[in-house]
Amino acid sequence: MTRILLLGGTTEASAMARFLADQGLNAQFSYAGRTMSPVAQPLPTRMGGFGGVQGLAQHLRDGGFTHLIDATHPFAAQISANAVNAAALAGVPLLCLQRPAWVAGQGDRWTRVSDIAKAASALPASPTRVFLAIGKQNLDAFAGLPHHFLLRLVDPPVAMPLPDAQVVIARGPFTAQGDAALIRDHRITHVVAKNAGGMGAVAKLTAARELGVQVIMIDRPVLPERAEVSEPELALAWIHQTARRGA
Repeated sequence: MTRILLLGGTTEASAMARFLADQGLNAQFSYAGRTMSPVAQPLPTRMGGFGGVQGLAQHLRDGGFTHLIDATHPFAAQISANAVNAAALAGVPLLCLQRPAWVAGQGDRWTRVSDIAKAASALPASPTRVFLAIGKQNLDAFAGLPHHFLLRLVDPPVAMPLPDAQVVIARGPFTAQGDAALIRDHRITHVVAKNAGGMGAVAKLTAARELGVQVIMIDRPVLPERAEVSEPELALAWIHQTARRGA
């Protein structure tokens, strides 16, 4: 019998969960547990980590899972790498459901960098006002800089390593009009963003383009090779195809 483990936390994961539930497929949704109030899902749901590659492989075996879908955030590099290795250990086919990356267009003022540290280095040496749109996991890299930072988070931070920062608590999707007002009201000169892709957070880039604000764009991490699709419908087709092959 087909049984799917869906690693979630993204809009695509929620859409995939609805597809699986509507199809009546046996599936479990897994959250990493980093958000205080995660979106409710139409599938049985678990919270928290697995204990590395071996723990995830054991969960796949113990749960009788026949398929693993990684629909985590494009920057959740550790769990995605663990999924590749755990699926191989457990003999379970793996598919990544991931939104396409953003691409700079006419009027965009992007500086592309490979990681968080380079993003911090790409900011001006003199004090300025930065919309730091990277979540709350990597703030330490910016702690020694002289800038005023604006952060928009889903949950209030437990600790704030940035001495001059203002936090806005909000959950997307956002609008270009709203983000343009946010950028103007806070006199933002630079936006630092991860290239997460998708429509839920693209508004800040549209607003930055309209206002001529510089964007420092962090490229996605390089991950092991794996099968990948961008739409839940294609993931559903993959499930049916691999089930018919007995994979």
